[in-house]
Amino acid sequence: MKRYGMVIGVNAEKLEEYKRLHAAAWPGVLKMIKECNIENYSIYYKDGLLFSYYEYVGTDYEADMAKMAADPETQRWWAVCEPCQRPLDTRKEGEWWATMEEVFHLD
Repeated sequence: MKRYGMVIGVNAEKLEEYKRLHAAAWPGVLKMIKECNIENYSIYYKDGLLFSYYEYVGTDYEADMAKMAADPETQRWWAVCEPCQRPLDTRKEGEWWATMEEVFHLD
């Protein structure tokens, strides 16, 4: 299992919409997340930033992420959510959510 933390900005005028979307996340999108070996997934908000945390329990992260990205319902979900988000200027090339370095963990 590998833990992932990511961060992205949220447009202030879209925060409530983003919260509403996630309070009623589409069942097909949730199913795809689980099919792609993601567990214990949470998104937190603080001061204009969204922080996501999840655990990847599969064996081929790149293949699972490609499977998710190819899913038509997930693509529609992202199209609805992305206008709410504001990617960080410091993100790596090709990233939407910026990956974070884990600096501490205690089980």
